[in-house]
Amino acid sequence: MVVQQHRSGGGARAVCALAVVGVMAAAAGCSAGGGSGGVVGGRAVADERGGADSADVVHRAAEVLAGGDGRGENQPGGRDVTGSAEVRTSMETAAGGTRVTITGRGTYDFRKRLGRLTLVLPKDAAGEEEHRPITELFTPGALYMKNRGAGVPDSKWVRVDTTALEDGNLVTGGATDPMAAAELLRGAREVTYVGRSELAGVPVRHYRGITDIGRAARAASAGSRDALAAAARGFRTDAVPFDVYLDEAGRLRKVRHRFSFANGGHSGPVVQVVSTTLLSGFGASVTVELPDDRDIYTGKIQQGQR
Repeated sequence: MVVQQHRSGGGARAVCALAVVGVMAAAAGCSAGGGSGGVVGGRAVADERGGADSADVVHRAAEVLAGGDGRGENQPGGRDVTGSAEVRTSMETAAGGTRVTITGRGTYDFRKRLGRLTLVLPKDAAGEEEHRPITELFTPGALYMKNRGAGVPDSKWVRVDTTALEDGNLVTGGATDPMAAAELLRGAREVTYVGRSELAGVPVRHYRGITDIGRAARAASAGSRDALAAAARGFRTDAVPFDVYLDEAGRLRKVRHRFSFANGGHSGPVVQVVSTTLLSGFGASVTVELPDDRDIYTGKIQQGQR
């Protein structure tokens, strides 16, 4: 997926072939606890009964991250620990029999919709070329990338208007915006309870279902609505299968979405993308310093170069 034209703070055009496209091209060229649902500290506790009860719990997990009503039980001074978290991401892309995976790690503030991730790209298919990690800054309506390569000077950032992306930055950047990953759950339907398990020693309940991108866009908070609406127009289908894992307080711990879109337009070959977002370390400090306009690259990004 390629963004044809974007304008930086300087107003010049930049033709951007973003992370997923670059990696695909390189590869081609070479729980515990029982009980039913309820509310703990204003957050919905995962319900095991399935059906509408499970769907409500999944919807609530997204609302808690976006709405700021966590109460931070067992935290000093009742500090809200839901509003920010440490984040790990994984995005696996399958096209033409080739699979590539991009991994990321960082922090995200769900109240301010600001985050910083460092993405690690795979080697080329022949295993001969290492790629520098890409730094990504997530902000409402925009994505900033450094070390994007493809002729961009080392000191410069690429800025992308995410509301203009055909996928709303669900897959283009190589990592799904953590807020968008959560907001997608607002469109959840056909939700079933799978069972209990653990994630890094944390008891969780596992749910599986389908989310509707258009429905999620209509229910999303203002900061996510435009990007999700763009995604609803750009994907081959609005239906996105997901698996989600919620802790005993109903907080999102892990979500995996399976996207399907046509590369090169609705008539192009189908590309499958599995995007996974994991949250931990709630209450983590998040520092995001946006680049100055003079540090935004405004030239053309040459496809196929690093």
